[in-house]
Amino acid sequence: MTPDEIVAQARDRGVQLVRFLYCDNGGVIRGKSTHVGQLARRMQSGIGLVKGMQSFTSLDFLAPDATYGPIGEIRLVPDPDTFVVLPYAPRSGQMVVNMVELDHSPWALDPRWFLQRMVARAHDKGLSFDAAFENEFYLAHRTENGFVPVDRSLCFSGIGMESTEAVIQDIVAALTDQGLTVELSHPELGWGQQELSIRHAPALRAADNQITYRQTVRGVAAHHGLIASLAPKPFADQAGSGAHLHWSVWDAAHRRNRLTDSKDPNGLSSLARSAIAGVLRHLPGLLALATPSVNSFRRLQPHFWSSAYTAWGIENREAAVRVPSRYWDDPEGSANLELKASDASANPYIALGGMIAAALDGIEQRLDPGKPVDVDPGNLSGEELERRGIRRFPETAREALDELERDSVLVAALGEPLAIEYLKVRRAEAAAYAEKDEAFELENHFFKY
Repeated sequence: MTPDEIVAQARDRGVQLVRFLYCDNGGVIRGKSTHVGQLARRMQSGIGLVKGMQSFTSLDFLAPDATYGPIGEIRLVPDPDTFVVLPYAPRSGQMVVNMVELDHSPWALDPRWFLQRMVARAHDKGLSFDAAFENEFYLAHRTENGFVPVDRSLCFSGIGMESTEAVIQDIVAALTDQGLTVELSHPELGWGQQELSIRHAPALRAADNQITYRQTVRGVAAHHGLIASLAPKPFADQAGSGAHLHWSVWDAAHRRNRLTDSKDPNGLSSLARSAIAGVLRHLPGLLALATPSVNSFRRLQPHFWSSAYTAWGIENREAAVRVPSRYWDDPEGSANLELKASDASANPYIALGGMIAAALDGIEQRLDPGKPVDVDPGNLSGEELERRGIRRFPETAREALDELERDSVLVAALGEPLAIEYLKVRRAEAAAYAEKDEAFELENHFFKY
C-alpha cells in the first residue's frame, strides 16, 4: 500500500498513533510512535534515532566500551507491508522499521538489514528460506512476593486449557486479525506454561511475525490482568521456554522444497544434510545469536528436551537439530528442520540470519552431518561423543560469545560493525548479571521478554 492508502486505512479504523518498532542487540523490542496526521510524512523521511541505542544493553545502560553514544543519528523508516492495526490497542497501529543512514543507505548495525542480506545471498544461490518461531511462554500473576504461575496444570492438560481459555482465545483472535495463521495451541510442561505456534512464512516476514507475536502475547495478557513471559527460564524450578526455529529451504521460485529426496532412507536431500551440517558446525557460536541471554543457558541443559549437544536426529527432541515427521496431507511441502537451541531473548533477525548463514556455509562446502543420533546424546560416553564429532554446548553466554567471535563465517555474515557492537552489548550484559544474584536475573528476564 502507498502511504496515503495506509493513512486512510488507519483513519478509517480510528488509529491515532502508529508504533515504529525495531529489535535491538539485547533482544528488546523498542520503538517510537507517530500521530496518524504525520504518518505519511514519517513513512517518507522516517523518525530520528540516536545511534547509541544499538549500543544499549537489555538492562538499559550503554555498553562500557560502546562504539556509539549520544552522537550520530539514523532514521527509523517503516516497511509499508508490515502495517497492522493492533486489536489489543485499537487506537494504535504498528509497523516494523529499517534503520537507514542520513544518506539513505542501510545502516550496517540494522539487524533487519542483516537478515535481508542473508535472504539475498540465498536467492543468489537459487534458494529461498521459509521459517517460523515456535514459541512457549508463561502466564502469571504479579504479586507482592513476585510472579506466580496462573495455574498448576500438567503438560497438555485439559485443565490447563480451561484455566487459560479466555486469554488464549483472545491471543489467537488478535494474532489472526494481524494476518498471522495460528496452527496449534496447548498447555506445556511448566505451571502456567503455554505453547502456541504460527504458520511459517518467508524468512523476513517470519522475523517480523516474531515481533508481532511477542508484542501481542504480552499485550493481550495485560488486558486479562496477567503477565506473559517468553523468557527462556522465567522460573528456576520450572521448564524452560524455547522459540524453536523451524525452517525449510525452497528453490528461488518457491515451488519445490529442496529438503526432500524420496530415495534417501530418511527422505532428506543432500542439500538438507549439508544445511544440517553447517548449522551444527557453527552452533557453538550460533548460540550467541539464537540463545544469547544469560538466562538462556539455564534452559540448555542435558535431558531437558531443549538440546545441549551439537547433535541431530530424526524426531529426537534432545537433538539440537530435529527432523520432524511430515504431515500426511502434504509430505513434500511440510518437510522442515527444527533448531531447538533458539529462544525469545534473541533478536529474531539476528538469530534467523545467523542460522541461514550457517546453513548456506554447509551447503556451499557440501558438508555431511554423519548419521543421525537416535538416542539422548547426554547418555553417550565421552569417547562416543568424540568419535561422532558431537560437542557439549558452551555452558554460559560468555563462552558462546567467545565462540561467536572465533567463528569467521558468522562474523563475516554479520559484517564487522554489527558483529563488534553485538559482542560488546551482550558481553556487557553478561558481566552485569555476573555481579547480581539469581533473583535479579529471573526478575529482569521475566519482564523484558
